[in-house]
Amino acid sequence: MKNMIRLATVAAFAGVFMLSAAEVRQIKITDNYLTFPVSHKCDRVRINISGDGMATLPVDIRLTDGPADYVTFKDVSALKVRKITVSAPDGFKVLDAIGQSAEIPGNDSIYKEINRPHYHFTTRRGWINDPNGLIYHDGEYHLFYQHNPYERDWGNMHWGHAVSRDLVHWTELAPALYPDTMGAMFSGSAVVDTNNDSGFGTKDNPAMVAAFTVDNPDRQMECIAYSLDNGRTFTKYSGNPVIDTKEKWDSHDTRDPKMFRYGDRWVLVLNERDGHSIYNSNNLRDWTFKSHITGFWECPELFELPVDGDKNNTMWVMYGASGTYMLGDFDGEKFTPTSGKHYYSTGSIYAAQTINNMPASDGRRIQI
Repeated sequence: MKNMIRLATVAAFAGVFMLSAAEVRQIKITDNYLTFPVSHKCDRVRINISGDGMATLPVDIRLTDGPADYVTFKDVSALKVRKITVSAPDGFKVLDAIGQSAEIPGNDSIYKEINRPHYHFTTRRGWINDPNGLIYHDGEYHLFYQHNPYERDWGNMHWGHAVSRDLVHWTELAPALYPDTMGAMFSGSAVVDTNNDSGFGTKDNPAMVAAFTVDNPDRQMECIAYSLDNGRTFTKYSGNPVIDTKEKWDSHDTRDPKMFRYGDRWVLVLNERDGHSIYNSNNLRDWTFKSHITGFWECPELFELPVDGDKNNTMWVMYGASGTYMLGDFDGEKFTPTSGKHYYSTGSIYAAQTINNMPASDGRRIQI
């Protein structure tokens, strides 16, 4: 499989929308995987996959019934003996190219490819970029990330998912969040709701709550989803979106929510228009705007660090995707800069995120 992956510093915008289909194929699921032969000599076409037991999945893909550059796949093992429907625009006669397989196509060669990186995390197939939802919980580090499982180019934004116990050896799991009729799944963060403020879990089984941006041609909105099985499956909140500020900012760009706990409240830092906004919530569902600071673009971070290792002398760091940051004070509602902007690195570092919920005894702030 020619599915080399590199971390990228590119941000792009492509909405997800439904279209009236003229070509339809019904498929009875008999194997573990649907297979999609892809050729980059073909134009992308929007297909919609739907069926009993799954939400409608829109996919932009260069599907071919001729020579393929590589074959991608979707795990449908949970849908065996059920029927799904694949629809496409009028005149697209290639739906019969979709096949089924008991194993992942090219399974014997995955991670043995000659140019495959082995030190850094890569996926089995497709495109990856921004790390999302970095969190430590129950002995596992969770790495979610922007992921297109269907091509080696940007698009079809899912949240991919991998877990590790040492931050070196990773196990790739099924995607955690899928595009839907609201839009594509852009970047965000995750927390563990230990006090069950959201009501999604219980004190004995607290929910892992993810905040993410939904992108469509009209707007970007902030939504949440929750997991009760340590991130293996997520349920999207029926009250989404939880933040929708197109009218407030008169801007399409409002994305990449970073959540964390501060005292008696939840804080969400959100990139909006020309900087980062701060919101507060008591339940992770209802958010109130508190303040805004200019000078940053995308993927906000706000965290506290000890100065020279002195835990009694700390400063807050507000960070943006390009690697710039300010130092300052934070009172739960407003960040007040005291120095910066600074730039801590050179090279193609972009859209970094730090890990939430690290054990207090660990003492580190780990960035990917």
